[in-house]
Amino acid sequence: MKGRKIFGGKAEGEALVSTEGISFYGGVDPDTGVVTEKGHPLEGQSVSGKVLIFPVGKGSTVGSYTIYRLKKNGKAPLAIINRECETVVAVGAIISEIPCVDQIDTDKIKTGDKLRVNADEGIVEHA
Repeated sequence: MKGRKIFGGKAEGEALVSTEGISFYGGVDPDTGVVTEKGHPLEGQSVSGKVLIFPVGKGSTVGSYTIYRLKKNGKAPLAIINRECETVVAVGAIISEIPCVDQIDTDKIKTGDKLRVNADEGIVEHA
């Protein structure tokens, strides 16, 4: 799948997919990487060490710094894939140096799929 590079880099790992947007500020614990938003499809699951896939970010601009805190705490996702990457997630990925690609048909990826991400080229493929 070919998309648009938001921040370059390469990663390979297991997909964690949400059909709903993620609010990092207040929705993900920056110390553990666990999704804490009540009723969210990923509630109770950790984004740490996963290729995190969700349609679009949501919520406060402080979410960018929550992504940065995840990275500093060693609990960040390996890569972020969006259908549409808005500014909160884009800034978070950039300042945290997390490979990020958007304009990807996220419906073609399921939780547990092994993925190879080449964000430099905007390519996401099954491994």
